[in-house]
Amino acid sequence: MAKDLYDRCEYVKQTYKRANEILGFDLAEICFNGPEEELKQTRVTQPAIFVHSALLINFFSDKNIKPAMAAGHSLGEYSALYCAEALTFDDTLRLVKVRAELMQKAGEINKGTMAAFIGLQEDVVAEVCESASSAGVVQVANFNSPGQIVISGSVAGVNRAIEIAKEKGAKRAILLGVGGAFHSPLMEYASEGLQKALAEVEIKPTSIPVYSNVHAKPITQPDEIRQLLAAQLTSPVQWLKIVRNMIQDGASEFYEVGPGSVLRGLLKRINREVTGKSIGKLSDLENN
Repeated sequence: MAKDLYDRCEYVKQTYKRANEILGFDLAEICFNGPEEELKQTRVTQPAIFVHSALLINFFSDKNIKPAMAAGHSLGEYSALYCAEALTFDDTLRLVKVRAELMQKAGEINKGTMAAFIGLQEDVVAEVCESASSAGVVQVANFNSPGQIVISGSVAGVNRAIEIAKEKGAKRAILLGVGGAFHSPLMEYASEGLQKALAEVEIKPTSIPVYSNVHAKPITQPDEIRQLLAAQLTSPVQWLKIVRNMIQDGASEFYEVGPGSVLRGLLKRINREVTGKSIGKLSDLENN
């Protein structure tokens, strides 16, 4: 993650040095050399993704590329707010650090898991979760694209939902390798802790609209940002609605900034009339 940026830019090395000071561990060492098991821990994964994304956002800014609007999936909402100048790099990383630690702790306190369903409509998945709730907490966590929905909850509740989803004709219904029941009521512990951290950080009005995970509408004001970032941890990510709302508001070209290209894949499933590009490496920036 970001090794090509690190090797070529002194600024990137200084950014990782600052990140290490804030986090209290050597993020660059883990990102570049592992072990992979440590990188996959929530407390490491989330800061690693944010720092990588923030560096690329800064390179975009250096090239005078200014987005008209921004959005991020779950953790990505913090990168979007950083892009929109609502938060400084230091404060965003501090929030991401707290968020990651709280989510990992919440996953240890309330054991849970998540599963992905392919090929079921939203109303059917709602019925599946309602039927499975007799076995334990379970709800929709991510509305990713038409026919691709992620659920979250207790181990028993999610496993029962998988059984019911298969009975209802899901093309795929598979457990995800995650550290907790993210975007479900089992994250309440994390949500409460994050509220305290958000209250201590300066948040400025955004320079561009940022579309909230919670209600899929643009937000710009600090108080609303604080409220919705805390609520995000226990609420479904409305990604499908976010993308559709952005397109309705004029977006025709999307850039996925950071590691991977999952969101670009979702964009193709949502609307093939708009374009999407993934920017994860320095070469991607140089070619755009």
